[in-house]
Amino acid sequence: MDQAQNQENSSLPADRDIFERLLNGEIIPPSDPQAYRMIEASYDTKNLLMQMNNASDPKEIRDLLSQITGNQIDESVTVFTPLYINYGKHTKIGKNVFINFDCTFLDLGGITIEDGVLIAPKVSLLSEGHPISPNQRHSLVPKPIHIKKNVWIGANATILQGVTIGENSVVAAGSVVSNDVPDNVVVGGIPARIIKTIQ
Repeated sequence: MDQAQNQENSSLPADRDIFERLLNGEIIPPSDPQAYRMIEASYDTKNLLMQMNNASDPKEIRDLLSQITGNQIDESVTVFTPLYINYGKHTKIGKNVFINFDCTFLDLGGITIEDGVLIAPKVSLLSEGHPISPNQRHSLVPKPIHIKKNVWIGANATILQGVTIGENSVVAAGSVVSNDVPDNVVVGGIPARIIKTIQ
C-alpha cells in the first residue's frame, strides 16, 4: 500500500470496527476513538496466555490457543510454550504446524501460518510497525505476514510486517526478513538475502 492510499485510509471514518480497519491495513493514529480497544483486547489475551503458558497438556494448550485465536487449532499442531501474542484473533494456524519455545506474535496486522510450517525457538512475527516521521511515530501501521506451506523458520529469526515467505523456503537462524521470500529458497542475514535455491 503506497503513502497516498495510507493517507486516504487514515482519513476514513473511525466509527468502523478498529480490528476490521487493522486487517484492512489502515493506519491507526493514537487519537483514534477506538484505540483503547487494542489495549483492552491485549489484556484479555494476556489472561488466556497466562493459563496456556502454565499448561503442560498438549490438548489444553491447543484449546486455550483456540480461544485466543478464535479459531479451532487442529490436533496436529504442536506448541511448546511459552508463546506470546498481543491479540490473537488475527492469527490463523494451519495443520501440522510446530511452534517451539519462546516465540512472539504481534498479529494486529494479521498472521497466516499455513500447513506444515516449522517455527524454531525465539522467532518473532511482527505484523505491526510505526511511521518513520517523529510527528506520526505513535500511529500503528499494520501489514499482514503470510508464512506459506512447509516453511522452516530458524531460531531467533524475525519476520517483519508485510512479508510473505514462499512455500518450502527456509529462513536461517538469526535472520531479519524485511522483504518477500520466493518459494524454494534459503534466506539468511540482516537484512535477509537469498543464499541458495532448494532443489
